[in-house]
Amino acid sequence: MAQEDYGASYDYIVVGAGSTGCVVASRLSEDPKNRVLVLEAGGRDEHLYLKMPLAFLKAMPDPRFNWTYMTEPEPHLGGRQLPLPRGKVMGGSGSINGMFAMRGHPADYDQWAQMGARGWSFADVLPYFRKSESSWRGDSDYHGTDGPIKIRPIDSPHLLHEPMMQTAEAAGFSTTDDLAGAHPEGFARGEQTVDARGRRVSGATAYLKPAMGRQNLDVRSGVLVHRLAFDGKRCIGVEIEGPDGPQIVRAAREVIVSGGAYNSPHLLMLSGIGPAEHLKSRGVEVLHNSPGVGRNLQEHPCAMLEFNAARPVTFLKHLRWDKIAMNSIRWALTGKGLMATQVNSCNVVIRTADHLDRPDLQIMVNPIRFDAQPWFPGIKAEQDHVFWAGVVQLHPESRGWVELKSSDPRETASVTLNILSEEADREQMRRAFRTTRKIYNTAPMADLIESERTPGAQVESDEELDAFIQATCYVAQHPTSTCAMGMGEHSVVDNELRVIGVEGLRVADCSIMPTVPGGNTNLPAFMVGEKAADLIMGRSLPRAELPSRDRATAKGEAA
Repeated sequence: MAQEDYGASYDYIVVGAGSTGCVVASRLSEDPKNRVLVLEAGGRDEHLYLKMPLAFLKAMPDPRFNWTYMTEPEPHLGGRQLPLPRGKVMGGSGSINGMFAMRGHPADYDQWAQMGARGWSFADVLPYFRKSESSWRGDSDYHGTDGPIKIRPIDSPHLLHEPMMQTAEAAGFSTTDDLAGAHPEGFARGEQTVDARGRRVSGATAYLKPAMGRQNLDVRSGVLVHRLAFDGKRCIGVEIEGPDGPQIVRAAREVIVSGGAYNSPHLLMLSGIGPAEHLKSRGVEVLHNSPGVGRNLQEHPCAMLEFNAARPVTFLKHLRWDKIAMNSIRWALTGKGLMATQVNSCNVVIRTADHLDRPDLQIMVNPIRFDAQPWFPGIKAEQDHVFWAGVVQLHPESRGWVELKSSDPRETASVTLNILSEEADREQMRRAFRTTRKIYNTAPMADLIESERTPGAQVESDEELDAFIQATCYVAQHPTSTCAMGMGEHSVVDNELRVIGVEGLRVADCSIMPTVPGGNTNLPAFMVGEKAADLIMGRSLPRAELPSRDRATAKGEAA
């Protein structure tokens, strides 16, 4: 029998202190009448690696900060199992990610509304993007300056930005000053969630920590929620592991699940909300048959092209140990220098075919090899200089699923991404590869390249490209849509994020998205948090009055 004495009572319990959960908790606790509890299974985010932007290369694979999930053998990748990095600290995956600041295309959100998610069109969500951010660009129709999330350009002169921007126009593609503005496609300077002191900005640093002095906000880390507690079909709290066994913590008003696209459906299913036959097969009593829970999983497949540099011009030259030491000191003293930035030449969001209504390809243009290592003469040899391009499919048609392995809450979810299961996705990845090759084979970028390293210029046919992509592709770490709205009878939540079939329970994170946005998902996660908090409190920002939006005109031919 679970005990019910937690030493305090709460109006709202937020399960998960990831990007969205931090926003929801902060905004709800702005009202001193709301007693808010945040429960996070991971630890605190105090380590240097979680503050220094370039140290994300160290933080992401570290099991102290990463849950180190793996997929099941992927049926369309020859049975390979893919790593699924997820943040194991306050701030969630936003504390270990690459900090890219992207929203996706306006048409992504208009599609949500067309699917039935009324109130989630681009005009509806833009005010919440603006509310969440403090942009270096200043206040405008598209950007805000008063929000907690600081956004700055990736502007190091060492990242070969100009050659790639010049290559764009030579290859017949557009450039844009702002991928989140009136021209949301083309080649652009990357932007990142880094503050003026050169520190990473996450949901924990921007929303949760500034609020932790409030008397009505209680934040607990290292607490695994086992399941949701119900009285009939009303959610009345959560069950956690207390010092003397299972313990119920009560919420007088609502529980908000913000565990992310893997853990939110996992918790719902452990609590009896999900596909009835699957729950029964795992020994879970069915509270509400919701066939959409854990289904509709979407991710951005990502494959890699590498090019041998004609001369030592890549960022690798700055990874010499003495330079790392000097730049680390500079960062600690001034917040500036190479340690204060992502390693990205520019962000590319383009179409690979003329008939498309929005970009389908993102290229992460990186002036450094994927496996770069620090070096020093006479101690460790410098590697060859290599450029790598991450080829990201923005709108996959393939759908995966999240299931229970058992009824034990300590056992992680079973995840099958099922990527590249649709021929349309495989065909798009071939186009994406050929388009990326065309760009890198165009001067002035081509002048910096000696040869294609992987897969090699000899890999040309559809069959050869398919085999290479199947053997090497991974994912961009943007999982969404496993507790989605806008899915008709398979919707898990309604348009106010209330879990259908029960009371007192909402989901607020990327799992509620009907489709994955066309870009990195951290800013959309913050947006969802801002809008969710308003929905919970019964208020709403007015829809944006949008200026005209031009389609980028200078596009290359489909490869």
